Amino acid sequence: MTQTLHIVGGGMAGSEAAWQAAQAGLKVVIHEMRPSVETFAHRTGKLAEMVCSNSFRSDDDEQNAVGLLHWEMRRAGGIVMAMAAQHRLPAGGALAVDREAFSQAVTDALMAHPNISRSDAEITALPDSGHWIIATGPLTSDALGQAIAAETGTDALAFFDAIAPIVHADSIDMDTAWLQSRYDKGETEEEQRAYVNCPMTKPEYEAFIDALLAAEKAEFHEGETAGYFDGCLPIEVMAERGRETLRHGPMKPIGLTNAHKPDDKPYAVVQLRRDNALGTLFNIVGFQTKMKYGAQTEVLRMIPGLQNARFARLGGIHRNTFLNSPTLLDNQMRLRSKPHLRFAGQITGVEGYVESAAMGLAAGRMAVAEILGRPLPVIPQDTAHGALIHHITGGAEAKSFQPMNVNFGLFRPLEGIKGGRRGRKDRYKAYTDRAKADWETWLAAQEVPA
Repeated sequence: MTQTLHIVGGGMAGSEAAWQAAQAGLKVVIHEMRPSVETFAHRTGKLAEMVCSNSFRSDDDEQNAVGLLHWEMRRAGGIVMAMAAQHRLPAGGALAVDREAFSQAVTDALMAHPNISRSDAEITALPDSGHWIIATGPLTSDALGQAIAAETGTDALAFFDAIAPIVHADSIDMDTAWLQSRYDKGETEEEQRAYVNCPMTKPEYEAFIDALLAAEKAEFHEGETAGYFDGCLPIEVMAERGRETLRHGPMKPIGLTNAHKPDDKPYAVVQLRRDNALGTLFNIVGFQTKMKYGAQTEVLRMIPGLQNARFARLGGIHRNTFLNSPTLLDNQMRLRSKPHLRFAGQITGVEGYVESAAMGLAAGRMAVAEILGRPLPVIPQDTAHGALIHHITGGAEAKSFQPMNVNFGLFRPLEGIKGGRRGRKDRYKAYTDRAKADWETWLAAQEVPA
């Protein structure tokens, strides 16, 4: 009798888990409630829909931990990286995609697979039997979230996540703004001109900060407390931490030269990155916000070059739920109290599209091995996947557990590589060399096709 793997959630993690399992020969059902049941941030019923950004961040697999994660997923035949490559947009050294084309391509590939089917019925309770992966992401429905909280015996942790606005390209004043990637990064001229840059003088920056701090913000519901993931802070929260914070963060002017006034050094720069293949939409990089819609349009139009901006989407804020995974999950990402349930993606306490998809890849392969009785070596801790899994399933301090992006700080130290700024390049290259060798060995040891 064929056993079926059920996956709750069709985001990055659920899509990748489904692909890995189906490729290994399992029958898979993806339970995705959208569009029958809507969420705050999603706009469609497509699988792997991107809502906060269109970027998978750095693609450098020798000097960047997330780039290494890209490499590992590609070597494992990941659907997310394959479709990202097909729908890539110029973004300097980053991997950015046309978000609509990307999610449509993932949806088409999964729905065309003979081993995959889809159900749009909402899952409101934790199943008592079968093989399941819960990959509901940061917007887990209230009913299922309550069921998870009841099972774990503690309230699920929560923080608040914000999304950035998107601007129509033809409304940007290119007599003020210019095209350039920071430090002219990129192998082609198109990549070196992948970002729109809007310069600010010191008086303009100060006025912008004043308006930002004074703007009306979204209210929290009674009983909710705001805790933000540091990698996705709303711009007004950053401004509250100090007037210069934004100028040293998403608005830093370094590595850029104003094409209209080469001799004038901007005090601050706002960057926009292409959001679709047509180049008709650009998102404001790092400008997640909880300002109310009316305030957003007023404040953002204070940015030189965006004074006449038309917005395809304004920013917003939503509740983001995740497990205290170090106390609840075992090293196979199974719920200790119900081991037939695996968790994957952002609900486990990883942050970012890439990390979510990677945890889906791992959970999918773990489920395959368990269901088919195939041997599956433990994912090496010195790989990017292994470092993340180790962190969320016991490496992190449970009392202070917060969502985490992949970074070299999660990797075990290397012998013979000294720390310090001068040795950083060699150290990161050694991390990636070690990880790649271990990942190749792990893939080769499996009976599941890579």
